Amino acid sequence: MIKVMVSVRVNPTEDRGTVHAAISKIFPGNEPVFEELSKYSGTFSIEGDINSLENIHYLIRQEQIIDTARTQLSKSVSRDGMSTFFILSKQVATVGCVNFPAQEEPLGSIEISIRADSPEELLRFFDWLTPPTEEGIPDFENDITSV
Repeated sequence: MIKVMVSVRVNPTEDRGTVHAAISKIFPGNEPVFEELSKYSGTFSIEGDINSLENIHYLIRQEQIIDTARTQLSKSVSRDGMSTFFILSKQVATVGCVNFPAQEEPLGSIEISIRADSPEELLRFFDWLTPPTEEGIPDFENDITSV
């Protein structure tokens, strides 16, 4: 089973409602939980399964960034081959799009951790979310139930 953890920091200079709206646009149907860290800051988080990533699956194809997404997932695979981590731009998420920043942004990024029960399951997840492509066109499209 794929486990998804999403976390995004709300800084004192940011509007909590704007950050909530951004994360909700990328993860619709998943109500973020807010943990207050101080009077002016906190963290939104979402715990879910592979279904939490259906909108990202759609957006990656809509924005034609499958290869970029696959590279981002691949470069952070754990030593045991059962987890990966990537970040998305919080600012770009406010307009309902995904962008993989080169590094953590000054005001923080949306952090997504993926954990599988086996290395084989993580590879099936990669092939569902970001299949190999030929000239930007997926070689195949797996159904979510194949993961």
